[in-house]
Parts: sequence; C-alpha cells; structure tokens
Amino acid sequence: MVQLWKVKKSVELYGIDRWGAGYFDVNEEGNLVVKPNQTAEHGADLKKIVDQLVAEGDRLPIVLRFPQILEDRVKILNECFRQAIKEAEYGASYKGVFPVKVNQNKDVVQRLLTIGEDYDYGIEVGSKPELAAAMGLKFKHDALFICNGYKDDDFITSALYASAIGRTVVIVVDAVQEVFRIISLSKKYKIKPLIGIRCKLYSRGSGKWVSSGGEVGKFGLTSGQILDCIETLRENDLLEQLKMLHFHIGSQITEIRRVRKAVIEAARVYSKVKQTGIDIRYLNVGGGLGVDYDGSRTPSDSSVNYSIQEYANTVVYTIKDICNEEAVDVPNIVTESGRAVAAYHSLMVSNVRGKISMDYEVDEVDPGEDSPKVVRDLYEVWRDLTAKNYVESFHYALEMKNDMVSLFNLGHLSLRDKAVAERYFWASCKKALKFARVHKDTLEDFDELSKQMAHKYVFNFSVFQSFADYWAIGQLFPIIPIHRLDERPTEYATLVDITCDSDGKVDKFIDIWDVKDKIELHKLRENDPYYLAVCMLGAYQDTIGDYHNLFGAEREAHVEIYDDGSWDIIKKIDGDDIANVLGYASYDKRGLVNNMTRSIKEAVDANKVTNAMGKRILSRYKKDLESYTYLKQN
Repeated sequence: MVQLWKVKKSVELYGIDRWGAGYFDVNEEGNLVVKPNQTAEHGADLKKIVDQLVAEGDRLPIVLRFPQILEDRVKILNECFRQAIKEAEYGASYKGVFPVKVNQNKDVVQRLLTIGEDYDYGIEVGSKPELAAAMGLKFKHDALFICNGYKDDDFITSALYASAIGRTVVIVVDAVQEVFRIISLSKKYKIKPLIGIRCKLYSRGSGKWVSSGGEVGKFGLTSGQILDCIETLRENDLLEQLKMLHFHIGSQITEIRRVRKAVIEAARVYSKVKQTGIDIRYLNVGGGLGVDYDGSRTPSDSSVNYSIQEYANTVVYTIKDICNEEAVDVPNIVTESGRAVAAYHSLMVSNVRGKISMDYEVDEVDPGEDSPKVVRDLYEVWRDLTAKNYVESFHYALEMKNDMVSLFNLGHLSLRDKAVAERYFWASCKKALKFARVHKDTLEDFDELSKQMAHKYVFNFSVFQSFADYWAIGQLFPIIPIHRLDERPTEYATLVDITCDSDGKVDKFIDIWDVKDKIELHKLRENDPYYLAVCMLGAYQDTIGDYHNLFGAEREAHVEIYDDGSWDIIKKIDGDDIANVLGYASYDKRGLVNNMTRSIKEAVDANKVTNAMGKRILSRYKKDLESYTYLKQN
C-alpha cells in the first residue's frame, strides 16, 4: 500500500512555494498546477493537461507555454517601476523593452508586445535576423525599438528604414567605428536616427555572467571614446539626435548592491554629459534583473537577493539621488529585462523510460564453505551489518571489494563468483547507507556512496536541446514530478537523457541550502507513466539548444487558463521529425529514400529478403523519417 503524506510536504521538499513565485502549486490530488498570475486562486492541473495531449496523440517531450504568465510578468515589472517613480516623486517616466535574444519565439515576442501596449513596452534587437523579425511585428510606434550589438552597413540601413516608417528606433553605438557608419548612412539616406551610446563601466555584475561587464567587457565605449563620439556627432550636425546612454553589466545579477553600484556610476556619466547641454532623455540600465531559480533568496548563482520592487526602487532612487547631487534633470529610465519577464512562462514535460540501478539483490542463503573466501567474507559483512557497526563494516566491505577485483584480474576468481561478491558488496552498501541516513552521518565516504547508489532515471529528453544552459554553464532549473505529490518519494535519483553522450545527465538539483547531487523521486510502477517537469525554461533555452544526436526541437502546446482553473489548449506546434533534423545535417529525404529503395531491391534480387519483406522495410523506413525524434512512451 502506498504511504500517503500531505502535499504540503512535497511543496516544501521541492521548494515550489519558494521558486514558484506564486505561479505553481499542488492540488489535493497531488498534481502540480500552474496559475495564470500570482494572485489567481485556481490553477490548471498539469497532469490532466498532459493526459489530454497524450490521448490526442501528442508525443513527449513537450514544451508547455502559458502566455498569461507573460502578461503578468510585464504588468508586474511596469507597475513596480510606476510605484517606485510615484513614491520617489521622480520627475520622469519608465519604458521597458524586451530583448529578443532572451526568447526569439514569434508567439512569445508578439504576445509581449501586444500585452505591453498600455505600457509602451518596446523591443531590443542585437543582430540582423532579430532586427528583420522585429521590423515585421506589430507594436506601438511610441514604444522604443533599440538596436544593440555589432553593426554593419546593412544592419544600420535597415534600422534607419525602420525609423523612417515611424518606429522610435534608437541605434546604440557599441563600438567606436559604428558612429562613422551611422553618420555616413544617415547622410546618404537623409534619415536622422535617434542615437545611443553604450558606456563601458568599471562596475560589474555578479553570478555566472560576471565577466560580461566591467572595463574589459566586450561592448561599450570608454570615457575618452564617449567624448570623441560626442565631438564627432557635433561636427556632423547629429548631436541633437543623441538621446540615450546605455550600459549592461551582465545577465542574472544576483546581488542588489551590484545593481546600485553600476547605476551610481552610469548616473554620474549621464549627469556629466547632461551638464554639457546635450539633450539626453533616456538612461538605459540594460538587463540583469535576475530570477530566483532555487528559491533561496540569496546571491547564489541560481538565485537573487532582491525582488522586482526592490530592483525598481534601487534604480529609481539611486538615479534621482545622483541627479540631485549633480543638479540635472532626471532621465527617463529604460530597462532591457528579459529573463525576469520570460523565464516562468514555459516548462518541459516528459516521461521516465526506466531506471538504472546497482545490482544489490541477494539471497539470504549462506554461499557455503566451497565459495571463495572473499565471497564468504562479503556475505558475512552483509549478514552482520547493524546500526552499531555500519561504519567499520562499510570500510571492511570496501577492502574486500578491492581484494575481489585483484583476485579476478589475476585469474583466481570466476565470473560467477565475482558477480555474487559484487551483489553482497552493494547490498552491504545499501544497508550501511540506510543506517547513515538514520544517524544523519556526515562522513564524506557516505556522501560519495549516496551518489553512487542513487538510481539513474532514464528521462526521455536531451539535456543539450531542452535546457542547454545546465550542460554549458551549470545553470540550475527546478525539476519536479507533476503527479503523485501526495505520496512520499522514496527513491534518490539522478537523471540521464537518451543521448549517447556521458554528459547527457542531470546530477545537480536546486535546494534552499545547497546544491543537491540527487533528487527525491517516486518508485516507478509497471505500465504507469511517470512524468517530470523542468520548469522556468522560458528565458534563453528555446533557441540555444543544439541537435546533439539529432534530437530536434520538442513539440509545443500553448495553454490558456480560466478563473476556475479550467483550461484550453489554444495552439499546438509540431516538433522536429527525423527528416527535418537530417535536413539540418544536409541529408536529403528524397535521396535517402532512393538509396534505401536501391538497397532493398539489391537485397531482394540476391534472395536476402522476400519482395514482401522489402516493401515492409521501405514502408517502415519512410514512416520513421516522418516520426518524432524522441522515444515513444513505454
């Protein structure tokens, strides 16, 4: 009989109330629910959503998007700045822009621009493809359209054309040579763009992206270069177009003091430029507003020690204080916050295919006097191991295992005897670890043993495709079962993906106090699917995934949630099939089928297969090319 426990214990164990930001909860059935906003009373049952998708023939893994969460995040960000501006009696306004690099998905970007119309919410691009995409989207002309990144003549020309048709385009000078291109092309096309300058600050962010800012950062102009740029614009009658100063000290800034320090420095630069009589209107503080992935509310790499309101207050009050000191008007504030807007709105769900475990099932029968001594010794260790002697018994078992390996390598132990000895060794380890956990033993040996003994749950996904930041930089994401959360999880496990790469695993998990090397999961049941969700994947993960082993993009479903917790699947997007991903590697579907047809004909002619079998093989091959790249459910 399954031992029940209260769902609030699962909420606490997996940290849902800490990292979930009000968007995730567990219902009485023990299923994970997703809410459309932080104040919603009811949420949609994730298990029931997945059950419906599977019943309709959709295969896992699948990315679920909740567009209403995007709406809530835009509202929260803008209202926090409005509140800070009101309380500080700040004499200017706030305008946010969404950096497309965070999530280039058209449905995401267009939804953000549409729901952000009341706030003049704009867009930021950093490449020619992003610029082309943004030019074709619908959003208010009063919203800012900021162009960052390295630019060639084509990039600048397109930005000028966007300005010509009424968009509020700001071309930010990220490198000295760009100002000359902007001037030349502006004269050529007789279009005067709004111009910004990116400042290279001494201040740096914190966390995994700390190296992207500071005086040796990739982008930005030094103080001397800023002065030269200003003089060049003056000489070419474009100084009146300089309207923005911009800086960016890195993504996912974990400490609020780092934000304040950077804003102080940038506000000083703004003030000094303003004092020269230049009509700078905007101070763009860039991105960096972080997300609390682990719920610890600390400056750890996977968390932040501040809220959005604290961030807004810090930016607003700091700029006001510096401007008051310098006796200049305060600027309109711009942020390029993307992670904090997009991260929560999507997650990936897939099924566990099975588990890989140590072989520690043993018989209680004495192996007998005829067995090799090392086998008998390990049997006796396992038999006699108790709560009082588990430490010394474990260490003795380690010695015996080393003896067993040496004897086998010297040819003095049969394969069967080695297999029996291994089972007794791992059975002894299992007993010792059980007692160590009861006694809360902190001995390093047992920490390592716990890692070795953890089950490996085979999760139907590719870590390189689904959340590449985990593999690339060690970014942690919340992982949780979407059902059975009213049951005590009794297994300790890591996750392995279905690629053939040894790096295709997840063995680091969020925890409020530390980073866990295993996660508590439930025992698998035969013919009963077990689903896990990887949450908070909406920022960056959609487009940075790669095609290792040719596992392609996952299927998607967009879900609308109503006040009573009911929901509708409003859109589905197919994932890559095998032919699609083979095409990315320059394979031609028609050519593959033609070659396969010839190979089958040769086999039939050589009487290796019958004509009927050949037709079945070809039919199956064509069907495989049109199938999803991931594994079917058990």
